[in-house]
Amino acid sequence: MITLLVGTNRPGSNTRLVARQIEGLYAELQHPVRVLDLTQLPAEVFAPTAYAEKPASFAPFADAVVTASGLHVVTPEYNGSMPGVLKYFIDMLKFPESFERRPVCFTGLAAGMWGALRPVEQLQQIFGYRNAYIYPERVFIPGIGQQLGADGRLKDEELVGRLRKQAAGFVEFTRRFAVK
Repeated sequence: MITLLVGTNRPGSNTRLVARQIEGLYAELQHPVRVLDLTQLPAEVFAPTAYAEKPASFAPFADAVVTASGLHVVTPEYNGSMPGVLKYFIDMLKFPESFERRPVCFTGLAAGMWGALRPVEQLQQIFGYRNAYIYPERVFIPGIGQQLGADGRLKDEELVGRLRKQAAGFVEFTRRFAVK
């Protein structure tokens, strides 16, 4: 099962809308996907003591990563980087088993013209350091405010096609690099 990580905790985010559409693409492929939405992180995870002793309420989030056949990260760009909550979430996960030899895929979105190129590249460095297998087909969505229709779905069929191709390729990638 692929875990689709919504890389922000901003309520009503465009990231969640894009992740919902990607979730549908995995459903079209008849491949199981679990959505891990950082808006659902319990408050106690942010206590200073949580680094040393993870709250029990964090276990389902950690389990969604360590039991995944692959991790598909959907990240917005905030101030030229990834959201702080995404980096914090990564830091809270067990080392090294959370990402060691785990396939990871990236989709970035931003208001600006680069579509979250910077945070995706930063995340690739972090996951590379953690010995994850980086899927090379990244998708960047620039000008996200203009890309979404009133229904919250991407309007550009070519872009949706790139996301569909990314999802199909990532499914195959996870099969080749299954975590043992």
